[in-house]
Amino acid sequence: MNLDDVNRGIQKHRRRKRLGRGIGSGHGKTCGKGHKGQHSRAGYSRKPVFQGGAMPLVRRVPKRGFNNKFAIRVQILNLAALETSFQDGEDVNIESLLTKSLARGRFDELKILGNGQLSKKLRVSAHQFSKSAAEKIKKAGGEVVILPAKTPVEAKKRQAKALTKK
Repeated sequence: MNLDDVNRGIQKHRRRKRLGRGIGSGHGKTCGKGHKGQHSRAGYSRKPVFQGGAMPLVRRVPKRGFNNKFAIRVQILNLAALETSFQDGEDVNIESLLTKSLARGRFDELKILGNGQLSKKLRVSAHQFSKSAAEKIKKAGGEVVILPAKTPVEAKKRQAKALTKK
């Protein structure tokens, strides 16, 4: 294969195939579907995983584990990161962590862990704290603020049901 063969025949903006526009167009009469058979019939569609009657790849590949879509994603952060990124007397909350790129990706709750030392007086707001982290923050003269956790959908339904009964 030659290097100049790679992009040969590739068009960036290919015109759509105009079907059923007469015999001279090359796509008239049967519109490129051929004669008879299931592919030529109106309403024919096949699954994207169909492989010509062979066992589809999605069914051949073994499945392992379980992915809980209702699981709460917890972002963890150590005190060592707070020590290097924040000045004495600053507020540490989710917004400030996002601006300093300490909390990345999507998460539901933030947990502060006690790895590292803290010498600055910080007001730390998070959903969860480890015992050692809370002790170190208070020992440095800071403040621990526990944010309310995300309410599960089932709990909200129970609350709504209880309100309607009253």
